[in-house]
Amino acid sequence: MADVQGTWTAENEQQFWAALNQILSAPCDSYELLDNALRSWLDLVSKARDEYLDDEDEIANCSEQLIHSPLFSVNKDYVRTQIIYSLLQEDEYAPLHVIANFLLSDGRAEEETFRQMIKEGCFVRLLELIKGCGGKDSRLHRLLLQLMYEMSRIERLRDEDLMQIDDGFVTYLFQLIEALADDANDPYHYSVIRVLLVLNEQYMVAATSAATEPSSISPTTNRVIKLLGVHGDSYRTFGENIILLLNRETETSQQLLILKLLYLLFTTSATYEYFYTNDLHVLLDVIIRNLLDLPSEMDILRHTYLRVLAPLLAHTQLSKPPHYKRGQILSLIDILRGTGNAHFMPPEPTTIRLLDRVASTPWLAEEEPESPSLSPIGSLSLSQTGSAVSVIAKVSEKPGVKTPSRKSDMAAQAKGKSEHGGSPPRPPPPRTLRAQKSLPEVPRHKHGVPVVHPPVPVPHLHVNGAGQKKMPPKLPPPRRRAKIIAAVGAEVRTPSETPSPIGPAPVS
Repeated sequence: MADVQGTWTAENEQQFWAALNQILSAPCDSYELLDNALRSWLDLVSKARDEYLDDEDEIANCSEQLIHSPLFSVNKDYVRTQIIYSLLQEDEYAPLHVIANFLLSDGRAEEETFRQMIKEGCFVRLLELIKGCGGKDSRLHRLLLQLMYEMSRIERLRDEDLMQIDDGFVTYLFQLIEALADDANDPYHYSVIRVLLVLNEQYMVAATSAATEPSSISPTTNRVIKLLGVHGDSYRTFGENIILLLNRETETSQQLLILKLLYLLFTTSATYEYFYTNDLHVLLDVIIRNLLDLPSEMDILRHTYLRVLAPLLAHTQLSKPPHYKRGQILSLIDILRGTGNAHFMPPEPTTIRLLDRVASTPWLAEEEPESPSLSPIGSLSLSQTGSAVSVIAKVSEKPGVKTPSRKSDMAAQAKGKSEHGGSPPRPPPPRTLRAQKSLPEVPRHKHGVPVVHPPVPVPHLHVNGAGQKKMPPKLPPPRRRAKIIAAVGAEVRTPSETPSPIGPAPVS
């Protein structure tokens, strides 16, 4: 609630949401009242940030309420401009967090917000804030990285903005990734990687524009590629993670960002062997799988994959024996050419040209050597494998568009036909049952000789005429060797048991 000086306070979470609703629903007939309402909204949410709004979604909810309020819908341009100026001037972390959250939510709904931020010089301001609050406010730091990424992938940055990026800032981002190497699933980890990917794209676009536009400033050095070429051994985690992201990513624009960086890595001599060989094996598996899964209409993404595949095979460790999955690569080329495959439409000329470029890799065109150590295979030159950087740099896709899958599309078409009364898939032909044959006896001996067991003897049973078994006689009791008492009471012994007399034997 508002105090005497007009400052809004809330003693609990319930009072906070009530006060926020009261601020955003109040009528604002003048710019002065509108400014007061915006200050009250910013002050109230900033104070509640560390008390009631522990979750980022709750702060985003405060931004959404402002966006959907009459206060904003009637004065969009004015409110947006005021908040952008607040980002340029504010120094306290809590208000900066609320401001950045609003600009991120508004920019995702209206791309013009990000374009206006670039025109007002917000990129340089974000550089300063990211470097300054890294170890002080992790919530704000993560949000600023997301804001920089979203803003930079919508519009080309100004040349003077790119010149403000120094080696220290890019090194700082690489070091953040190495510090988080134990958890590749951390969303904070992902935010840092995406900033590096989008900066690499901005460098590529700037270099292309400088080559085609005489009035452009000379291109600046691509500091992402430069640092990977000089200190790549120290930043291996970044390379492992972009392969992991390419394997998981379903958004087309994200895949293109990764492929653009991979293209430069495989066409720059200093970074030919940046990746470990095992990581290159995984990358090749991902590229083969994605190329086979792309529908026919995804020509732009298919061409980019093929442009990366050619230098990958020619310039990296994959060009050295033993060659990894040579047969699968040749099969992939035949399939994409439409050779004997009814599921793939005949390719258009660009795809054929790029497939020919991949197929011309020496170790693919020649027979596999018998001994890998006896005949090393050379690589194609950069002019033979690489497309112009301008071709790769111009490839783009609107954020949020998902890459379709050939398998899922075929399954959806089959399901749609069955639900809408279309021709259902033909059932398999009926099976013809044949007379069953007795299976041969399986030999019990490992050499095929059956083991013959002797017959078990069966005891002979004496059966009476009545069909009853004859009972055997009872066994006599055991013979006792004790004394036998005669009827007369005298002690009698058997002859064998009579003891010999004591004394000399009588003389006969």
